[in-house]
Amino acid sequence: MNKNRLKFLLPIRCIMFVLIFTIGAFVTKQNISDISNWWSPVATIVNVITFLLIFFTAKKSGLSYRGLINHQKGKTKISQILLMAFLTLVIGTGGMYLSGFICYGIIPYSAPMMIAPIHPVLAVLNFILLPLTVPFAEDGLYLGGGVNQIKNKFAAIFVPAFFYAVQHSFIPTLLDTRFIIYRFLSFLPLTIIFCWYYYKKRNPLPIMIAHGVIEIASVVMILATSLNPELYKIMCNI
Repeated sequence: MNKNRLKFLLPIRCIMFVLIFTIGAFVTKQNISDISNWWSPVATIVNVITFLLIFFTAKKSGLSYRGLINHQKGKTKISQILLMAFLTLVIGTGGMYLSGFICYGIIPYSAPMMIAPIHPVLAVLNFILLPLTVPFAEDGLYLGGGVNQIKNKFAAIFVPAFFYAVQHSFIPTLLDTRFIIYRFLSFLPLTIIFCWYYYKKRNPLPIMIAHGVIEIASVVMILATSLNPELYKIMCNI
Protein backbone atom coordinates (compact mmCIF):
# COMPACT_ATOMS: atom_id res chain seq x y z
CA MET A 1 0.00 0.00 0.00
CA ASN A 2 1.24 3.46 -0.91
CA LYS A 3 1.60 5.63 2.18
CA ASN A 4 0.35 8.60 0.16
CA ARG A 5 -3.11 7.07 0.43
CA LEU A 6 -3.15 8.24 4.04
CA LYS A 7 -4.10 11.71 2.83
CA PHE A 8 -7.39 10.33 1.54
CA LEU A 9 -8.39 9.69 5.15
CA LEU A 10 -8.57 13.43 5.87
CA PRO A 11 -12.40 13.67 5.53
CA ILE A 12 -13.03 10.55 7.62
CA ARG A 13 -13.71 12.31 10.93
CA CYS A 14 -16.37 14.54 9.36
CA ILE A 15 -18.10 11.44 8.02
CA MET A 16 -17.92 9.64 11.38
CA PHE A 17 -19.36 12.54 13.35
CA VAL A 18 -22.27 13.02 10.93
CA LEU A 19 -23.04 9.28 10.94
CA ILE A 20 -22.89 8.91 14.73
CA PHE A 21 -25.11 11.90 15.45
CA THR A 22 -27.58 11.01 12.69
CA ILE A 23 -27.85 7.38 13.78
CA GLY A 24 -27.95 8.45 17.44
CA ALA A 25 -30.89 10.77 16.78
CA PHE A 26 -32.70 8.03 14.83
CA VAL A 27 -32.15 5.34 17.48
CA THR A 28 -33.16 7.57 20.39
CA LYS A 29 -36.04 9.08 18.40
CA GLN A 30 -34.88 12.59 19.21
CA ASN A 31 -34.04 15.62 17.13
CA ILE A 32 -30.36 15.77 16.27
CA SER A 33 -30.10 19.02 18.25
CA ASP A 34 -31.37 17.25 21.38
CA ILE A 35 -28.27 15.06 21.53
CA SER A 36 -25.74 17.83 20.88
CA ASN A 37 -24.44 17.47 24.45
CA TRP A 38 -23.11 14.05 23.43
CA TRP A 39 -20.30 15.76 21.56
CA SER A 40 -17.48 15.17 24.05
CA PRO A 41 -17.93 11.39 24.59
CA VAL A 42 -18.60 11.00 20.85
CA ALA A 43 -15.36 12.88 20.15
CA THR A 44 -13.45 10.50 22.41
CA ILE A 45 -14.91 7.48 20.61
CA VAL A 46 -14.08 8.99 17.21
CA ASN A 47 -10.56 9.77 18.47
CA VAL A 48 -9.97 6.13 19.37
CA ILE A 49 -11.33 4.93 16.02
CA THR A 50 -9.23 7.53 14.17
CA PHE A 51 -6.05 6.53 15.98
CA LEU A 52 -6.60 2.84 15.26
CA LEU A 53 -7.40 3.58 11.63
CA ILE A 54 -4.27 5.64 10.97
CA PHE A 55 -2.12 3.29 13.09
CA PHE A 56 -3.05 0.21 11.07
CA THR A 57 -3.13 2.08 7.75
CA ALA A 58 0.38 3.38 8.42
CA LYS A 59 1.51 -0.08 9.50
CA LYS A 60 0.37 -1.53 6.17
CA SER A 61 2.52 1.11 4.52
CA GLY A 62 5.55 0.08 6.56
CA LEU A 63 5.32 3.04 8.95
CA SER A 64 5.07 3.14 12.72
CA TYR A 65 2.85 5.79 14.30
CA ARG A 66 5.99 7.56 15.50
CA GLY A 67 7.38 7.48 11.97
CA LEU A 68 4.11 8.76 10.56
CA ILE A 69 4.18 11.91 12.70
CA ASN A 70 7.99 12.17 12.52
CA HIS A 71 8.45 12.19 16.29
CA GLN A 72 12.11 12.33 17.31
CA LYS A 73 13.22 12.04 20.92
CA GLY A 74 15.18 14.93 22.34
CA LYS A 75 14.19 17.34 19.59
CA THR A 76 11.68 19.38 21.57
CA LYS A 77 12.58 22.28 23.86
CA ILE A 78 10.42 23.61 26.68
CA SER A 79 10.44 27.01 25.00
CA GLN A 80 8.82 25.49 21.89
CA ILE A 81 6.06 23.93 23.97
CA LEU A 82 5.40 27.19 25.84
CA LEU A 83 5.35 29.18 22.60
CA MET A 84 2.90 26.79 20.96
CA ALA A 85 0.70 26.73 24.08
CA PHE A 86 0.61 30.54 24.02
CA LEU A 87 -0.18 30.67 20.29
CA THR A 88 -2.87 28.03 20.70
CA LEU A 89 -4.55 29.98 23.48
CA VAL A 90 -4.34 33.38 21.77
CA ILE A 91 -5.16 32.32 18.20
CA GLY A 92 -7.74 29.76 19.30
CA THR A 93 -9.58 32.25 21.51
CA GLY A 94 -9.23 35.02 18.94
CA GLY A 95 -10.61 32.80 16.20
CA MET A 96 -13.66 31.91 18.28
CA TYR A 97 -14.32 35.54 19.22
CA LEU A 98 -13.99 36.77 15.64
CA SER A 99 -16.13 33.95 14.28
CA GLY A 100 -18.77 34.58 16.93
CA PHE A 101 -18.92 38.23 15.93
CA ILE A 102 -19.10 37.43 12.21
CA CYS A 103 -21.81 34.79 12.59
CA TYR A 104 -23.78 35.99 15.61
CA GLY A 105 -22.76 39.62 16.14
CA ILE A 106 -21.69 38.84 19.70
CA ILE A 107 -18.30 39.07 21.46
CA PRO A 108 -17.65 36.74 23.12
CA TYR A 109 -20.13 34.24 21.73
CA SER A 110 -20.23 30.82 23.38
CA ALA A 111 -22.31 27.96 21.97
CA PRO A 112 -24.21 26.67 25.02
CA MET A 113 -24.28 23.02 23.96
CA MET A 114 -20.48 22.88 24.15
CA ILE A 115 -20.62 22.97 27.96
CA ALA A 116 -23.99 21.24 28.41
CA PRO A 117 -24.09 18.61 31.17
CA ILE A 118 -23.84 14.89 30.49
CA HIS A 119 -24.03 11.93 32.87
CA PRO A 120 -21.54 12.61 35.70
CA VAL A 121 -19.74 9.29 35.20
CA LEU A 122 -19.22 10.07 31.51
CA ALA A 123 -18.07 13.57 32.43
CA VAL A 124 -15.42 12.20 34.80
CA LEU A 125 -14.21 9.62 32.28
CA ASN A 126 -14.10 12.16 29.50
CA PHE A 127 -12.23 14.61 31.68
CA ILE A 128 -9.36 12.13 31.45
CA LEU A 129 -9.86 10.60 28.02
CA LEU A 130 -10.65 13.52 25.72
CA PRO A 131 -7.44 15.55 26.30
CA LEU A 132 -5.38 12.37 26.01
CA THR A 133 -6.92 11.08 22.79
CA VAL A 134 -7.37 14.32 20.81
CA PRO A 135 -3.66 14.94 20.01
CA PHE A 136 -2.96 11.35 18.95
CA ALA A 137 -6.03 11.22 16.70
CA GLU A 138 -6.31 14.71 15.21
CA ASP A 139 -2.63 15.58 14.97
CA GLY A 140 -1.77 12.09 13.82
CA LEU A 141 -4.31 12.34 11.02
CA TYR A 142 -3.94 15.94 9.85
CA LEU A 143 -0.21 16.38 10.42
CA GLY A 144 1.15 12.88 9.90
CA GLY A 145 -1.45 11.73 7.38
CA GLY A 146 -1.91 15.14 5.78
CA VAL A 147 1.03 17.54 5.90
CA ASN A 148 3.60 14.75 5.67
CA GLN A 149 1.93 13.07 2.69
CA ILE A 150 1.30 16.04 0.38
CA LYS A 151 4.22 17.24 -1.74
CA ASN A 152 3.03 20.70 -2.81
CA LYS A 153 3.90 23.25 -0.10
CA PHE A 154 0.68 25.26 -0.38
CA ALA A 155 -1.52 22.16 -0.46
CA ALA A 156 0.44 20.49 2.35
CA ILE A 157 -0.51 23.34 4.68
CA PHE A 158 -3.97 24.40 3.55
CA VAL A 159 -5.61 21.10 2.58
CA PRO A 160 -5.04 19.42 5.98
CA ALA A 161 -5.83 22.72 7.74
CA PHE A 162 -9.16 22.88 5.91
CA PHE A 163 -10.21 19.37 6.95
CA TYR A 164 -8.74 19.94 10.43
CA ALA A 165 -11.07 22.94 10.84
CA VAL A 166 -14.13 21.62 9.02
CA GLN A 167 -14.36 18.52 11.22
CA HIS A 168 -15.22 20.88 14.10
CA SER A 169 -18.28 21.99 12.12
CA PHE A 170 -19.79 18.59 12.91
CA ILE A 171 -18.78 18.45 16.60
CA PRO A 172 -21.65 18.36 17.39
CA THR A 173 -23.57 17.78 14.17
CA LEU A 174 -26.43 20.28 13.84
CA LEU A 175 -28.63 21.10 10.87
CA ASP A 176 -27.76 24.77 11.20
CA THR A 177 -25.72 26.46 8.47
CA ARG A 178 -24.70 29.40 10.65
CA PHE A 179 -23.43 27.09 13.40
CA ILE A 180 -21.47 25.02 10.86
CA ILE A 181 -19.80 28.16 9.47
CA TYR A 182 -19.18 29.50 12.97
CA ARG A 183 -17.38 26.35 14.04
CA PHE A 184 -15.32 26.19 10.84
CA LEU A 185 -14.18 29.82 11.04
CA SER A 186 -13.46 29.46 14.77
CA PHE A 187 -10.80 26.83 14.19
CA LEU A 188 -9.40 27.67 10.75
CA PRO A 189 -6.79 30.24 11.92
CA LEU A 190 -5.43 27.80 14.51
CA THR A 191 -5.35 24.80 12.19
CA ILE A 192 -3.44 26.83 9.60
CA ILE A 193 -0.88 27.76 12.27
CA PHE A 194 -0.61 24.12 13.38
CA CYS A 195 -0.06 22.87 9.82
CA TRP A 196 2.33 25.70 8.93
CA TYR A 197 4.42 25.18 12.08
CA TYR A 198 4.55 21.45 11.50
CA TYR A 199 5.49 21.89 7.84
CA LYS A 200 8.40 24.12 8.86
CA LYS A 201 9.62 22.18 11.92
CA ARG A 202 8.39 18.60 11.35
CA ASN A 203 8.09 18.33 15.11
CA PRO A 204 4.61 17.31 16.32
CA LEU A 205 5.26 17.33 20.08
CA PRO A 206 4.76 21.06 20.84
CA ILE A 207 1.48 21.00 18.91
CA MET A 208 0.27 17.78 20.52
CA ILE A 209 1.01 18.96 24.05
CA ALA A 210 -0.55 22.38 23.49
CA HIS A 211 -3.55 20.75 21.85
CA GLY A 212 -4.10 18.40 24.77
CA VAL A 213 -3.76 21.17 27.34
CA ILE A 214 -6.26 23.44 25.59
CA GLU A 215 -8.82 20.62 25.51
CA ILE A 216 -8.74 20.54 29.30
CA ALA A 217 -10.65 23.84 29.37
CA SER A 218 -13.61 22.21 27.62
CA VAL A 219 -13.75 19.09 29.75
CA VAL A 220 -13.40 21.10 32.97
CA MET A 221 -16.49 23.13 32.09
CA ILE A 222 -18.46 20.01 31.11
CA LEU A 223 -17.42 18.30 34.32
CA ALA A 224 -18.50 21.32 36.37
CA THR A 225 -21.94 21.59 34.71
CA SER A 226 -22.45 17.82 34.86
CA LEU A 227 -21.79 17.71 38.60
CA ASN A 228 -23.88 20.85 39.13
CA PRO A 229 -26.55 21.28 36.41
CA GLU A 230 -27.73 24.51 38.04
CA LEU A 231 -24.40 26.04 37.05
CA TYR A 232 -25.23 25.39 33.41
CA LYS A 233 -28.53 27.23 33.76
CA ILE A 234 -26.79 30.16 35.40
CA MET A 235 -24.12 30.32 32.68
CA CYS A 236 -26.73 30.18 29.90
CA ASN A 237 -28.54 33.15 31.45
CA ILE A 238 -25.44 35.34 31.76
